[in-house]
Amino acid sequence: MTSNITSVRFSSCLLLILLVCSAMPQSLSPKTLRSELKARGDKAGLVDRLAKWFGKDFSTGADSKADGLDVAWAIDAPGAKKVAVVTDDEQSFSLKRIGSTNAFALVLELPDSSGFLWHFEVDGKQVGPDRPLEVYRPDPYSVSNPDVPKGVVTQLKWSSQIYAGTERDWWIYVPAQYSAEKPACLMVFQDGQWSHGYSPVVLDNLIAKGEMPVTVAIFIAPGTFADGKSNRSREYDTLSDTYVRFLLEEMIPETQKKVNLREDAASWAIAGISSGGICAFTAAWQRPDKFSKVLSWVGSFSNIAGGESGIAGGHNYPALIRRNDPKPIRVFLQDGTHDVDNQFGNWWLCNLSMESAFKFKKYDYKFVGAKGFHSDKHGRAIFSDSLKWLWRDVR
Repeated sequence: MTSNITSVRFSSCLLLILLVCSAMPQSLSPKTLRSELKARGDKAGLVDRLAKWFGKDFSTGADSKADGLDVAWAIDAPGAKKVAVVTDDEQSFSLKRIGSTNAFALVLELPDSSGFLWHFEVDGKQVGPDRPLEVYRPDPYSVSNPDVPKGVVTQLKWSSQIYAGTERDWWIYVPAQYSAEKPACLMVFQDGQWSHGYSPVVLDNLIAKGEMPVTVAIFIAPGTFADGKSNRSREYDTLSDTYVRFLLEEMIPETQKKVNLREDAASWAIAGISSGGICAFTAAWQRPDKFSKVLSWVGSFSNIAGGESGIAGGHNYPALIRRNDPKPIRVFLQDGTHDVDNQFGNWWLCNLSMESAFKFKKYDYKFVGAKGFHSDKHGRAIFSDSLKWLWRDVR
């Protein structure tokens, strides 16, 4: 009898919890907003939650909210009859009024690799600035899998002699499959302050599946001086062998004190984004006997580091590639049509010129373009595919 009473009480408590939870508003996301816009309920309460979610610019045109391919827009527009999102490729999407309130909202599932500038138009007049938006189907390898062994990431500090007066953070990733008895491959990432955060999960998953070799990675941040000034552009944009000497004489020997690395060029790769992308290529261009694989996202193959002549920058690489014998370098390039266009060059055109030069000289290369901006979003969406391609013949 006591057992039955206890069971009834437990069931009643469970039902009460479920009822309370079902009555509680869900946290907002593009998916939950889509459902709530269709459902009956407290529309004024939904508007209050939207105002908190979109922040202080809700009434003047807040930025969109994206989750994968789902994107949400919302704006408080008193007196408005029509509110729309208008893009730079002449698309227009109408927002719907939320109940009888002054707020309008819209949730769309966009095609993979969509990218455009957009702004709100309220009764035909632009409200708020033009904003960039790009969405990609998330890389499944970027999700941590509890069944996959995890590598260890260790943060360190370094004071450089080659770049005298600079200090930097750097990180070493050692995969779970590493054994000192068997030398590992090496991959160097520039801008380690960013790349060390998202790369290890992808490396864990690829190595566990045997889709890339057991690889130690080092993530190196740009140097800074005592006054806080960054040395990033000098290190990354300069077309010289200084940075690759910094790697070969300082960072990699320090890494080899901790792990056993393979020494052949086929086992060494280098990666970077923006100026870090041209830096990666420069390292391989200067020392193809050491680095045979390059991964560049939105690479700055432009005239940032003009030197004394004013014209000694990275925009010269296509001509250098065409005029020299091919070097044993495999290159993966990524860029977007909305990339930077400024006094130093047009990044999209610069990357197209690199692609054309590689094709002319019959390099082992791959170029993947989309409609994105100067960001890591597209690169991260195709990260695992790019690594599979780079390491396809090394195990």
